[in-house]
Amino acid sequence: MVVRSVALLALYGFLHALQPITEFGRVLAAYGGVFIIASMLWGMVMDGFRPDRYDLVGAGLCLVGIAVIMYGPRG
Repeated sequence: MVVRSVALLALYGFLHALQPITEFGRVLAAYGGVFIIASMLWGMVMDGFRPDRYDLVGAGLCLVGIAVIMYGPRG
């Protein structure tokens, strides 16, 4: 089961690498940050998860990273 899961995850990443547009890497990186935040919010709402300060700092860093990726100056 684990080997199949790892293989599917590797295939997922490989297929994304084949995208023809150069901005796709930025989109995927920003999506990763949004996924982290959404996962934490889901846990809070649905499972009663209460984040500690390190969870909140990490989520904040993700938000900053998303902003840098999406709104950073391009030359």
